Amino acid sequence: MSLDRPVTPDPYPLLPATASFAVTSDDVTDGQPLKADQVYDGGNTSPQLTWERGPEGTQSYVVTCFDPDAPIPSGFWHWVVVDIPADVTSLDTGAGTSDASLPEGAFHVRNDFGTLDFAGAAPPQGDQVHRYFFVVHAVQEPKLGVDGSATPAVVGFNLAFKTLGRAIITGTYAH
Repeated sequence: MSLDRPVTPDPYPLLPATASFAVTSDDVTDGQPLKADQVYDGGNTSPQLTWERGPEGTQSYVVTCFDPDAPIPSGFWHWVVVDIPADVTSLDTGAGTSDASLPEGAFHVRNDFGTLDFAGAAPPQGDQVHRYFFVVHAVQEPKLGVDGSATPAVVGFNLAFKTLGRAIITGTYAH
């Protein structure tokens, strides 16, 4: 079976427009390959992220990592952290290890590996370069309104109505 296919479009311009703000990382350089630490069979460690405060009215944040280039129609969710308090503007390297390593009140939603943590890049061997969109979503409510049993799709649906702004940094990876 061949995995040859067109490159999936960047999904974020296809969503309702929001304000943008900046996110930086000591571990991810925008548009460049991820470090071994962010690869599933490498260190499998969530990257450090620092972001500007979201737009006026931001009451919490959601952080996600999404791979639209997975060879499935829905893409692949590697990380979903919900209800990060508005006064938090960074996550340390490794914060995605468990809920205990997140800021108080924040929690993980199950990723597409089925675990409640960060799951590093794991594209199929020999596949095209995959993009990993690390996105900080500024949310207009203190709580998104989901619990730990929600799927990434339900989180995304809620974000469609509650996002004030997005900050995006993208890493890449291929075997």
